[in-house]
Amino acid sequence: MEALYVDALVLGAGPAGSAFALNLAPFQRVVMLEASPPAAMRIGESLPAAAGKLLADMGLYEAFLQQGHQSAHLNISHWGSDMATEQDAMRNLDGHGWYLDRHRFDCWLQDVAQDRGAALLRQSKLLSFAPAKSNPDHWDAVIAVQGKTVRIETKMLIDASGRKSLLTRQLGIARKATDKLVCSWLVGKDTDPSAGSSHISAEAGGWWYSSSLPGQGRIVAFYTDADLPEANACNHQQGLLQRLKRNTQLSACLDEHGFVPGQQHGYCAAHTAALEQFAGPNWLAVGDAALSFDPLSSQGIFNALYTGLAAAEAASHYDADAQAAYVAELASIKAAYLHHLNIWYQQEQRWADQSFWQRRVAT
Repeated sequence: MEALYVDALVLGAGPAGSAFALNLAPFQRVVMLEASPPAAMRIGESLPAAAGKLLADMGLYEAFLQQGHQSAHLNISHWGSDMATEQDAMRNLDGHGWYLDRHRFDCWLQDVAQDRGAALLRQSKLLSFAPAKSNPDHWDAVIAVQGKTVRIETKMLIDASGRKSLLTRQLGIARKATDKLVCSWLVGKDTDPSAGSSHISAEAGGWWYSSSLPGQGRIVAFYTDADLPEANACNHQQGLLQRLKRNTQLSACLDEHGFVPGQQHGYCAAHTAALEQFAGPNWLAVGDAALSFDPLSSQGIFNALYTGLAAAEAASHYDADAQAAYVAELASIKAAYLHHLNIWYQQEQRWADQSFWQRRVAT
């Protein structure tokens, strides 16, 4: 089987993999593998205001603004108190964030990566890989592409496969989860065209999140631990809506927006997890494959973009120093994230005797 030679083979074409590819492709040969096209609806629909500077660094900001994602101007929270706390974007020096159309956003990043020279192999997956016989510093990978088998020799392997960490698991790198958080969500519509806000509301069994989506859409999500009764009761739409009615604060906010539930519903993992090793000889992990965040942080997509850019910079001149610098950067991100996550959860003490909060709130 004749081999295709590339500089970087990226397993995954989500925001992290695309960010890596679009930053490295102008200088090196990059191939992305996409097992399936971006989902029409995904959790992870917001981007914080600080992402504007990151997008500008990648030469994407002006084009991003043309995508028509909805501005995020107001967050209302019931956290640590029955009283509502409002955070207005006018007080943020970086301005407002955005509620994303995730399908449009993911497809756009893929298009930019291809425009900058990356190849995207759709309906493809990695079958096997091993050190290349011709050069032990390279990888010999075998992939399946739309039913055909292709051999690729690459200098670098990039794990951008999300929470599954498909590549690094095969390398024997352990992935450690620190909690059991799951999310049950549904999508509907706001009949009030002026609605454009997000809401966080804590309760005894976990916490709720809701935000606007482009086109007067709205997502409502409940977060709890997978082994608690609340998870089993809310893993279907009817159970989720029944529990939502009991949260009078959030229900009142949704009523103000004229929220009407739709038929789209999902249930997914949302726990914090990290690889024990973020990089090694001729491989790197990016985004959720390296470090996945609790959605309370609202940093998931930002982290995907940032680590994609950082990995591209490391891969452009990859050696022991570049590897060590990348590992140190992700270790710093992990430490800061865990510190702030602990602070956020400790702010809520109203249900310190309940299982969900006992696991997170120090007494």
